[in-house]
Amino acid sequence: MVCMLGPNGCGKSTLLRTLAGLQPALQGAFSLQHSAVSPEKSIALVLTERMSLDNTTVHDVVALGRYPYSSFLDGLTAEDEAIIAQSLEQVGFSLSTFNFHLSFFNAHSDGEKQRILIAKALAQQTPIILLDEPTAHLDLPHRILILRLLRQLAHEQGKTILISTHELDLALALSDRIMLMTPGRGIALDTPEALKKADAFTPAFGMDIFNYSL
Repeated sequence: MVCMLGPNGCGKSTLLRTLAGLQPALQGAFSLQHSAVSPEKSIALVLTERMSLDNTTVHDVVALGRYPYSSFLDGLTAEDEAIIAQSLEQVGFSLSTFNFHLSFFNAHSDGEKQRILIAKALAQQTPIILLDEPTAHLDLPHRILILRLLRQLAHEQGKTILISTHELDLALALSDRIMLMTPGRGIALDTPEALKKADAFTPAFGMDIFNYSL
């Protein structure tokens, strides 16, 4: 689990979108270990852009993650439905009280929509998950729930998780590596402890973020 940190405008979202193939690289190249697998089965992507899906249920949004594995003619299987339900439970929805077949996506708060989109990425069951500020609209309990879940997926299922975030405290506590982007100085990739010891965060953010007063 790698958390990408850096000031606004340093290129975190651009890098994620480039890795996902949504825009061409300006220069350089990269390769994926799972390049032999179709892109839809290799990478799941969660962006920060707000989505408006009129007359679309929560079930149908999460079901989009199963389309790489299903036939449009045959529809969803019982296994697909089980994965959809499990994905929603993993991001904190109680299915005993939440009818995701009847609940419309647009009826939910921004934080709930964000969790639903993360559930869609989980339902896609890819070895790589890229997330652009996945906790931006969430309250503190759900921020911790989501980041702990992503760490669990990385450690127990061997997934590669790359997250762009401004949650410095949670990134330091939960990530295995931090990708620190410093304008004009490039990228440093190391453990949180090593980067903190090297005082790499001060030039990145232009201030001592661990010792400051208001």
